[in-house]
Amino acid sequence: MGTTPYAQINSTYNQATQSVSGNFALASSVFDYYSYGNNLSDATVAAVVGNAIGNRALPRDTNGIYFVLTSSDVNETSGFCTQYCGWHSHTAIDGADIKIAFVGNADRCPKACVEQAESPNGDSGADAMASMMTHETIEAINDPDLNAWYDTTGEESSDKCAWKWGAMTGTLGQRAYNMTVAGHDWLLQLNWENARGGGCDIVLGGQFYGQ
Repeated sequence: MGTTPYAQINSTYNQATQSVSGNFALASSVFDYYSYGNNLSDATVAAVVGNAIGNRALPRDTNGIYFVLTSSDVNETSGFCTQYCGWHSHTAIDGADIKIAFVGNADRCPKACVEQAESPNGDSGADAMASMMTHETIEAINDPDLNAWYDTTGEESSDKCAWKWGAMTGTLGQRAYNMTVAGHDWLLQLNWENARGGGCDIVLGGQFYGQ
């Protein structure tokens, strides 16, 4: 995703001396087999990341975003399925400011976190997670420590366009999609383009939807 016009929407966030890059890429991943059971808290999500860094399964990178992605039998007790489908934050790990994110398997609560039971890749939970991962990635890049970009109501860039899809191929609910990347079709939530007066967009410089 990091090389796409979708990700480059983040390049519209800047200040006098710094600009946000829209570039990102998967560096590495590791499996964690229920080290904290199947009822996680915000603190144990951070602990999963901390353990992976501490035992060097993952590198310590202050410019990275560490996602904890769960199977459908795992709950996040601070509000997964009732208050959110994913979140991002930051925490101190091994003396470093580490950016973390959580996205649960949407099949745990399809009425809350799944837009299409018939999804583009035939896996409604994973496809819905992909949409939430892009949402949280964009926000973690332009608001990594929760003190950078958000509007007067407290909404971050992707929050302003949550559950908006723009132009789609197909009919929503029947494997509709709005982007093709790496040979696969995806239905991804729009992002707020912080230029041209602002609006919800699917690609940098595209058509605004529902701004």
